Amino acid sequence: MHKQIFVFLLAILPVNVLAAVLPEDRTDLMYHSYEGGGVKIDGPSLLIRKDIANTVSFSGNYYVDSVTSASIDVEASGASEYTEERTEYSVGADYLYDKAILSAGYTNSSENDYEAETMFFGISQDFFGDLLTITMSYASGSDTVMQNGNDALEDEVDRQSFRFGISQVTTPNLLLTLNYEAITEEGYLNNPYRSYRFIDPNDATNYITETEVYPRTRTSDAAALGAKYYLPYRAAIGVNYRHFTDDWDIEAQTITLEYTHPIGEHWILDFTYRQYQQESAFFYSDLHAFQSQDEKDFRARDKELSDMSSQTIGLGISYEFKIGSGDLIEKSAITLQYDYIQFDYDNFTDLTESAAVPGEEPLYSFEADVIRFFFSIWY
Repeated sequence: MHKQIFVFLLAILPVNVLAAVLPEDRTDLMYHSYEGGGVKIDGPSLLIRKDIANTVSFSGNYYVDSVTSASIDVEASGASEYTEERTEYSVGADYLYDKAILSAGYTNSSENDYEAETMFFGISQDFFGDLLTITMSYASGSDTVMQNGNDALEDEVDRQSFRFGISQVTTPNLLLTLNYEAITEEGYLNNPYRSYRFIDPNDATNYITETEVYPRTRTSDAAALGAKYYLPYRAAIGVNYRHFTDDWDIEAQTITLEYTHPIGEHWILDFTYRQYQQESAFFYSDLHAFQSQDEKDFRARDKELSDMSSQTIGLGISYEFKIGSGDLIEKSAITLQYDYIQFDYDNFTDLTESAAVPGEEPLYSFEADVIRFFFSIWY
């Protein structure tokens, strides 16, 4: 179940920082790869965007994740490595009307035990000589959760999200942004393959595992503040702070620092440092004292709900060039991005390591490498 094994938090809706204009006509071919913690995910992605009469811009995206997993959860359960594939299709349209852009889109994601559909609607409006931009969007999703080898399990998840953003050009070189996102989820929110553990009432030196028990609702919100300053030599520095909370008592903070540096007319270097810190859900424990008593006595041992932190160091390099001498293709670029991520868990232990008493296993940590390679053309 890749969608719940490896989930990136949804990014806050990007804010159009210039006068209302349609996205550029372009095609992007990408290869992405993630490897860490016994999980390898890679595959291609193709994005095509084209406008009609400078009024409507249409886009289509095809994205594939090929997953090979022998994660700590898989190893600890005694299961063998498994493989699966997730495919995602999305289409969208942006309509330009005066200083406003109206947007709509649809996404379908499919894997062997998870189906997801999302509809999106948004509006972006410029004010005060195009120095202030306000965006609002709404998305509604409907997912189907299944379990391989268990035909009796088929449940639903309904999601709704609202996003609001403001960007303000305060000086010729400084851009400030404020973004807010609220999400509600209802349905089967846990992973049917994952288990929690509790102390064996008949033997304190042993533990027993059972399928996790989650709440069937979740409400979360996140607010982000950002600033980007453009330097005299065409470089730029940026800082972003994001604060996340939900009614599962998870609280998280993310700080991101960015620096972009051009070299000559064709090369661009990007540097990123990101730090993430999270407090655990109220029903999470590495080792519960006793078994769940009923469906409202929630229990979880998902490491992504634990006290955890991560640090990311990223480097990107891009080279822009012209293909041919005609006017059909304006420019093209090759981009390589690499991220090194260190994950540390403060109250999640490594059950592949033995211990005389449950709960005394060493804490778990791992490193991950993320690679994205783009070939882009503008026309």
